[in-house]
Amino acid sequence: MLIVGTVVLTVEDIARAGAFWRGALGYVNRREPSDDWVVLDPPDKADQFAPGASIALSVTGYPQHYPPRIHFDLYAEDQAAEVKRLLGLGAREVDWDKYPDDADWIVLEDTEGNRFCVVDKSEQGTRPGN
Repeated sequence: MLIVGTVVLTVEDIARAGAFWRGALGYVNRREPSDDWVVLDPPDKADQFAPGASIALSVTGYPQHYPPRIHFDLYAEDQAAEVKRLLGLGAREVDWDKYPDDADWIVLEDTEGNRFCVVDKSEQGTRPGN
């Protein structure tokens, strides 16, 4: 059986992206970053094969594609507070006109243009695929 070990995001500024995702999720560097690679783990992850997905940031020089083909869904107890906090860390709101009237998510992008949704946990079941 497979498990999700690491999700790799391409970035241009590894220090800025690392600071954003460490602040957003409370993750820590697995090792000291190189100039073009860092893996971020949940703080209690014992080793790379332990449960809990990691995030790797990779400087590749490839341009971002919009809309991206993959994104994170981050679940929030207090969606408004989390969106405000993430915006304070450098996230940007995505101008997206496809929200349904009953949307329980808000689309943001990190400092490098990688998109993610902040999903309101109190509105479970309204998101496509739930």
